[in-house]
Amino acid sequence: MTTGLDNLDTIPGIGRLAAEIIGAETGGDMAPFATAGHLTSWIGLCPGQNASAGVNKSGRTRAGNSHLKRLLGVAAMSAIKDKTSYLAVFYRRIATRRGGKRALVAVMHKLAIAIWHILHDKVPYRELGAGHLSTRTPERTMRRMIKEANRLGLTLRFEPIAAGCR
Repeated sequence: MTTGLDNLDTIPGIGRLAAEIIGAETGGDMAPFATAGHLTSWIGLCPGQNASAGVNKSGRTRAGNSHLKRLLGVAAMSAIKDKTSYLAVFYRRIATRRGGKRALVAVMHKLAIAIWHILHDKVPYRELGAGHLSTRTPERTMRRMIKEANRLGLTLRFEPIAAGCR
């Protein structure tokens, strides 16, 4: 039977030592955290939102568990090294719009959500793969490709593949 530490070890960027630290800091039990959002808030990874009259002000994350925040930062940097993983693709999509540091915090947030689900449901991590975001919303992917091609001065035309040609 696999333990929570073995399941945490399946997350990209998190090794055995990191899994033990996560278990020590959270207690290994997700009962105090009703949802994944509660865990991310406790760690201090929830995105800050401060808007007034349509003006967005500082979006800093709040202070939280500094040990876990630092550990998840290192794990996120390690996880985005594998270019074929879901987290690396997610990082690159956010980094192009918002910058590398904000994208790294977004990956840390994703890792914290994964940790909650793994410890709460007692299941191993399931890698979604690099193509998950584009297969989930193909229309958005096509719009992004057309916009990029137009920016380069090219024209794209999409045609459906015949049923037997795959």
